[in-house]
Amino acid sequence: MNNKILIGGAWPYANGSLHIGHIAGLLPGDVLARYHRACKDQVYFVSGSDCHGTPVAIRAKSEGKSPKEISDRYHEEFTDCFKRLGFSYDCYTKTSDEAHKSFVREFHRKLYESEYVYEKETPQAYCECCNTFLADRFVTGICPKCGQPARGDQCDLCGTVLDPESLEEPVCAVCNNPVTFRKSTHLYIAISRLEKELRALVDNGINWRKNAISFTNRYIDEGLRDRALTRDLDWGIPVPKDGYENKTIYIWAENVLGYLSAAKVVADQRGESFEKLFGEDAKHYYVHGKDNIPFHTIILPALLLAHGGGLRLPDQIVSSEYQTLEGRKISTSQNYAIWVKDLLDKYDADSLRYYFLANGPEKKDADFSWTEYVNNHNGELLGAYGNFVNRSLAFISKYYDGVIPEGSLSKDWSETLKELYLITGVRIEKGCFKDALDGIFEVVRKANKFFDEEEPWKTRTSDEKACKNTLYQCVQIIANLAVLLAPFLPFSSEKIFNWLDINSEWEYKEISSGYGLHEIQILFERLDKSVIEKERENLTLISAVK
Repeated sequence: MNNKILIGGAWPYANGSLHIGHIAGLLPGDVLARYHRACKDQVYFVSGSDCHGTPVAIRAKSEGKSPKEISDRYHEEFTDCFKRLGFSYDCYTKTSDEAHKSFVREFHRKLYESEYVYEKETPQAYCECCNTFLADRFVTGICPKCGQPARGDQCDLCGTVLDPESLEEPVCAVCNNPVTFRKSTHLYIAISRLEKELRALVDNGINWRKNAISFTNRYIDEGLRDRALTRDLDWGIPVPKDGYENKTIYIWAENVLGYLSAAKVVADQRGESFEKLFGEDAKHYYVHGKDNIPFHTIILPALLLAHGGGLRLPDQIVSSEYQTLEGRKISTSQNYAIWVKDLLDKYDADSLRYYFLANGPEKKDADFSWTEYVNNHNGELLGAYGNFVNRSLAFISKYYDGVIPEGSLSKDWSETLKELYLITGVRIEKGCFKDALDGIFEVVRKANKFFDEEEPWKTRTSDEKACKNTLYQCVQIIANLAVLLAPFLPFSSEKIFNWLDINSEWEYKEISSGYGLHEIQILFERLDKSVIEKERENLTLISAVK
């Protein structure tokens, strides 16, 4: 097909370790990237660490380090975690990288010439105790609409979009001391004047997730607010405008541009056209959690529209719901979380990928349970898929010296597998990853039933021709299942590719009789059920230590 595909995964804040909520929301991006590469599309899968802004600066101050030291430390940790999980980024960078900063400055220089940018003096929240201006989300207080606790940017309970100065009893979210407000002049973008364009964007978003459509419509219906482009902070990208030397670009007005800056890095490395990636013959996916929806459906499009460079707006919003943990909300402040770096030290990456893709918060909030994780691993991944692969290939290794016997694939199996490519591809492109996996595993269960009904352990001595034909067909099924599952389970599929000498191209595979298997291994190890209580106890102990 050779389509140009941009896949942007949300940029995690580099002020703390990754937890399972991050992974649940970001894994779909890697599935999309691997699938589109297998279809021979020109893929730009990009993301990075969000290094600027108040969260990093506050963490640095609490540890007596510089913001750069803190953000670089977590960036290295993120990079390692994503690599171990099999994320196939074409560029994973950071907002403190010179290529990003240079791109953002040039983008903003042009943006400031726009009719949609203006100057305005406004009150800015300041914490005397922390000695810093605060981002809106770092001011908390009482919502003036519903009377419940809220952040300075939004009330999670009633959904009202807020300004910090509108809160009752505003305090600093870091030290809990009252904040003051200081007048300051900043550049603003007139998002309110882009309502027509933004409403048309969401109306045309036929492949957006339902939560993205409903959230975006609500924001528009409630009345779009103009947003500040600049901020009184030291840690960030300097504002490229005379008179603004002591200010930086507001984090939300530069981190979403990371998709563009990272894509340009990839294009330049490949000698390809960045402009064509943002032209008509392209498709753009944006993958993130529910709390990031407005940044991708309102703020990013507003920046692109106001810039006036004819840059492509988002095609598909792949926004997950919330991931909870053993029936409770994940809370990093209370240390109630499962950290990805620790998880990867103990569990197979494909096992984790399978769980979060098959049971993740795709259409509704999802709860991570150690019982469910162990049962899913043992029952589906190992018990169904791993079992079929290993017993089929081990049988051939034991009784036929690892040589694929003669046989022919039935019409039923041929049609089933070829149709599965079409169905799975459509589901992946629509962002229906759970349905795609469910469809593949229906065929896995059908394959196990086929093996059982054909009884090769009996026909080996009673009807060897039938036995060989059964095993030949099983090998064809395995080869194609490996390709179909490669976007989801890249590590186990790679093992099978090596055993059968095939590649990941999204097309029907056929293994010839007489082919000699490479040395095979067990795909997945069984998890002992004692893991469940051990991990639950560990979670309780960790959360008790703040």
